[in-house]
Amino acid sequence: MTDLTKLTITEALKGLKEKKFSAVELTKEYLNKMESCRELNAYVLETPEKALEQAKAADEKYKNGTNGALEGIPLGIKDLFCTRGIRTTACSHILDGFVPPYESTVTQKLLDAGAVFLGKLNMDEFAMGGSNETSFYGPAVNPWSKDKKLVAGGSSGGSAAAVAANICAAATGTDTGGSIRQPSAFCGVTGIKPTYGRCSRYGIIAFASSLDQAGPIAKDVRDCAVLLKNMAGHDVRDSTSAKVEVPDFEKFIGMDVRGMKIGIPAEYRPDGLNAEIAGVWDRGIEMLKARGAVIVDISLPHTKYALATYYIIAPAEASSNLARYDGLRYGLRVPGEHLDNMYINSRTEGFGKEVKRRIMIGTYVLSAGYYDAYYLKAQKVRRLIRDDFVKAFEKCDVILTPTAPTSAFPIGDKSMLENPINMYLNDVFTVSVSLAGLPAMSLPAGLSAEGLPLGLQVIGKAFDEGSVFKTASALEEDIKFERK
Repeated sequence: MTDLTKLTITEALKGLKEKKFSAVELTKEYLNKMESCRELNAYVLETPEKALEQAKAADEKYKNGTNGALEGIPLGIKDLFCTRGIRTTACSHILDGFVPPYESTVTQKLLDAGAVFLGKLNMDEFAMGGSNETSFYGPAVNPWSKDKKLVAGGSSGGSAAAVAANICAAATGTDTGGSIRQPSAFCGVTGIKPTYGRCSRYGIIAFASSLDQAGPIAKDVRDCAVLLKNMAGHDVRDSTSAKVEVPDFEKFIGMDVRGMKIGIPAEYRPDGLNAEIAGVWDRGIEMLKARGAVIVDISLPHTKYALATYYIIAPAEASSNLARYDGLRYGLRVPGEHLDNMYINSRTEGFGKEVKRRIMIGTYVLSAGYYDAYYLKAQKVRRLIRDDFVKAFEKCDVILTPTAPTSAFPIGDKSMLENPINMYLNDVFTVSVSLAGLPAMSLPAGLSAEGLPLGLQVIGKAFDEGSVFKTASALEEDIKFERK
């Protein structure tokens, strides 16, 4: 019998509708595969009983013809999404034992569509990190690891690793500065960060509120389109949620790219760019050109300021958002002689090193005397970065760049752990897009000399995910990346 865990969502839905297998059978195969892949540490909480209960309900709906758009599809949920009655910790010690009494809007939409939840997926603590090594539960392991254990990327490392290892049909992720796209590139899977405001942030534990955006990580471009359609939409409980129509993204798959203008930014090809990354990028350009797309040279001059801008704005918002974790209302509480001691003890023990670093940076840039010098200036540069994209899109329809400057690196790499700036540099191709609030997809585009996945990024105009899906599906068809 076919390994059901290798099916895409589209293939699995077809099989379920044609009664080739049941939702319970599909879910059981995933649960068995999860057991055999626990060394990947992709899940921090498995929910097999709940998943089988949901799968049984899905089979009943197929019988009486009331099945939803994702009925019976087993998904993994990043531990940043609040799930009613299921432990949610953002992979932080400070939220130990927290069980939300409500459901995030995104996960509720997926449940309403009939999805089955297999469990909560590993991530960098509070989504702060680029390798999944800041998780309180330890790092997720990249399924492409050979002699050495490799990082799965971050912060949605567990999500990307789980999809790559076929221990969920697809997964939810969140992207603040590249946290869907970079792990997708490292693990050889496909992920899209939609336009800021496309998906509700209600019930997603906040890192940086003006940057955080939910999106799917899946086995291919079509699956991302199917999932995003069911995740997106306006939500009155989120003031940053956009009142815009959600198109059927799947309709863009397979559309002709002839005549489309593909922007190639000069600033993304700096001196010393990894030759393999440059080679994959050049092949992608040639593939689109061969399909009749027009290649256009563009400039994004403020790109060089993006990392510095991001690492002022994101920590500032994080320091504000994480002030609520004080040991008083929920999660970890470490007793002290008086109230202030209890706050200090709880936060000292509850937060990891990277989270503390970002809280301190953020508090500093927001403090009296430094707000104008750092935070306000960073916001002005952010606007200039956004304006660069607006001008570029006057010349092109989408922009094509690499996703990450390297392939996955070993877990425990000292050059990354001892110098956090090296880790931050992994986001060099992704943070500008987040600062501008634009949609961008990473898809696997080839292998390095060591046999590790390399990704390409397709960037679109605000709320024009359709052009991103159209371009990415054309590339995917030509690249013919072999998922392992």
